Amino acid sequence: MDLGIKGKRALVCASSKGLGRGCAEALAAAGVNLVLNGRGAEALEETATHIRSTYGVEVVAVAADVSTSDGQAKLLAAAGDVDILVNNAGGPPPGLWSDWDRDDFIAALDANMLAPIALMKALMPGMIDKGWGRVVNITSGSVKAPIPQLGLSNSARAGLTGYAAGTARQVAQFGVNVNNMLPGIHATDRAISLDTDVSKAQGIDMSQAKANREATIPARRYGTKEEFGAMCAFLCSQHAGFIVGQNIVLDGGAINATI
Repeated sequence: MDLGIKGKRALVCASSKGLGRGCAEALAAAGVNLVLNGRGAEALEETATHIRSTYGVEVVAVAADVSTSDGQAKLLAAAGDVDILVNNAGGPPPGLWSDWDRDDFIAALDANMLAPIALMKALMPGMIDKGWGRVVNITSGSVKAPIPQLGLSNSARAGLTGYAAGTARQVAQFGVNVNNMLPGIHATDRAISLDTDVSKAQGIDMSQAKANREATIPARRYGTKEEFGAMCAFLCSQHAGFIVGQNIVLDGGAINATI
């Protein structure tokens, strides 16, 4: 399917690896020029080089921490006028409800709520002026089904979801579509980290930890960054103009819900 977005320009945050990279590669395959972002310059440049040589699109790599005002300013200066914004950031650490103080919540909000909002506010006016734009926020399945040990993430991402829901319905009339993608477990470094923690805590090997987690997923496997990226690219396409303010769950059926 021709997504109809060849030649457009996208800013994809936290895209040096994992789900962000999956989104960046899917957009590049559709002919979209990219501004990539990550905190680690080496991994970021490796990804940028790979995408340039594989897909033949323009790629600008910006090493910056998007959760900070300085990082956002650096990223926006390099991004310029973009048609597509993919918001993404790693989640805050797990713990118990009693573990976190105000500073922990502020850090979570900065990374997973306030940074995406800042980028949306900065970039959507240009999209509105052009009469076309796409914003995809990568949040988490925990927005729909909260995960007890991820209280910081539950809180911050739920806040972003509420903001995006209202904003999406204000800007849709100008051809700008805002939607969210809610990943479950995917085969990324995050999954390795989670399985490592389970392995240590339960005294089992990594393969068993992974098998135990896969058994809780109706699809009986982890998702891939490629299939996640394909959905992101579709939401950014010309075919998704009537999808407004939605939360698309990609979790292999793990969340047991009718709606």
